[in-house]
Amino acid sequence: MQILRPKLLHTMKHYTREQFVRDLIAGVIVAIIALPLSIALALASGVKPEQGIYTAIFAGFAISLLGGSRVQIAGPTAAFATIVAGIVAKSGMDGLMIATLMAGLMLVLMGVFRLGSLIRFIPFTVTIGFTAGIAVSIFIGQLKDFLGMSYPVGSSTVETLDKVHALTQSFATLNPQALLVGAAALLVLILWPKVSKRVPASLIAVLAGVLLVRGLGLRVNTIGDLYDIAGGFPAFHLPELSFGRVSALFPDAITIALLAAIESLLSCVVADGMINSRHNSDMELVAQGLGNIASVAFGGIPATGAIARTAANVKNGGRTPVAGMVHALVLLGVLLALMPYAALIPMPVISAILFVVAYNMSGWRTFAKVCKTAPKSDMLVMVTTFVLTVAFDLVVAIGVGMALVCILFVKRMTEETAVRAWLDADQMDTDAGMDVPPHTRVFELEGPLFFGVADKLTRNLYINDCKCMILRMRSVNSIDVTALNALEQIVAGCHKHGITMILSHLNAQPEAMLTKAGFLDRLGRENCCEHLDTALQRARVVVGA
Repeated sequence: MQILRPKLLHTMKHYTREQFVRDLIAGVIVAIIALPLSIALALASGVKPEQGIYTAIFAGFAISLLGGSRVQIAGPTAAFATIVAGIVAKSGMDGLMIATLMAGLMLVLMGVFRLGSLIRFIPFTVTIGFTAGIAVSIFIGQLKDFLGMSYPVGSSTVETLDKVHALTQSFATLNPQALLVGAAALLVLILWPKVSKRVPASLIAVLAGVLLVRGLGLRVNTIGDLYDIAGGFPAFHLPELSFGRVSALFPDAITIALLAAIESLLSCVVADGMINSRHNSDMELVAQGLGNIASVAFGGIPATGAIARTAANVKNGGRTPVAGMVHALVLLGVLLALMPYAALIPMPVISAILFVVAYNMSGWRTFAKVCKTAPKSDMLVMVTTFVLTVAFDLVVAIGVGMALVCILFVKRMTEETAVRAWLDADQMDTDAGMDVPPHTRVFELEGPLFFGVADKLTRNLYINDCKCMILRMRSVNSIDVTALNALEQIVAGCHKHGITMILSHLNAQPEAMLTKAGFLDRLGRENCCEHLDTALQRARVVVGA
């Protein structure tokens, strides 16, 4: 069992000056990457630009300080954008704070109770489906600013489908100058990585967009035109709590906690593969919880591990949590000294950055591969989760997706379980000359016995015209209460017709289950045999052969 101990304490044992220099360089580079992204993701989340910086600073520092990964970089992510925007639109900033505080406590409890490993039980198809759905939602949400359009007055644009409807009514407001700036920024974001990977493409796109708008005097909205940007250190603030608000926001808190856990641990797994390390999932969940609490207490929004920024940290030499802490401190310096200049950034540039983020997170190649190669049932789960994420929200999508997965799993396990009747000894691997006694029937049970196959047991085990029934269970590795009840019914039927039931080759879990329930005592220990040969010998005694 892993100890809840931050990775920072482990890495400090052998920390060197050379590693500090590498962590320092990596932290500065990641901060440069995170700056425009944090602003863009804050705007996509329906909050002020500086709140994205607050999130990267406070959540980023806390999660690096206390986390279970050596290289995890945390902050605002695209996965939260549509969720946060919906909560803010319905419940305001205080509602978001309450939901995030509850989510933070949930994450801490998940880590304390060692639930980090349970995240792996969320199927790949569900993860791919809702990730692609979030990417599409982000893309649709940014079309308005990319095209310089204005929604009709009074339009409700909280849900993705509402935004699509509003866009269809707003084509007359399209601004060609905004489209020009957005297209130019998008071109820079696509081509610049081929020129240099040292300087982030998003930073070059921002500078190019500012120069284009200011230099040509274009009529394009900037961040400063739409938002009042606050510099300086944020104030500590906690919302007023009431039972009614907590109850109303509880589903949103579950969404935030679930998504934060999934994305942060996925990011840790990716990072482990890059540096040949192993993260502490439970400690990471505790840190994610505390980091989210710190973020909203200082005006931020929900945060989680950011895969792209974590990968950039690793590629630039970061190998300890110090790099993540440096990244947060650099952003704090930017907040205190340079934040007013963010007002110059054109909105179409922000949209272009988020288009690239949505493209990178969509996993469309994986989505297409699953559609081509996976069984239809898996494709159904993925596509259903995707559609529900776009049309409704993440809670509905994951809930329905997991329900489909469970139903399909039960169906597959049911198909794996079989009840076969043996007619003579030639079909069985018994000792030579060991014939099936008269009036004896032998059945082979294969696969797990659970609620999905209980009916198959009672339907296929015939009890007529025999005095002894042998159930061979060498291929049964587990049994549940519903299947136990089915066996009880079979025993009762056998007793009614004067038939003796004998069990052969019980595995560990079925034997423990049947013993605990008192089934073997009621059956008679003499009728529980280790092998089929001894079961046939017992049957000869029962039928008097």
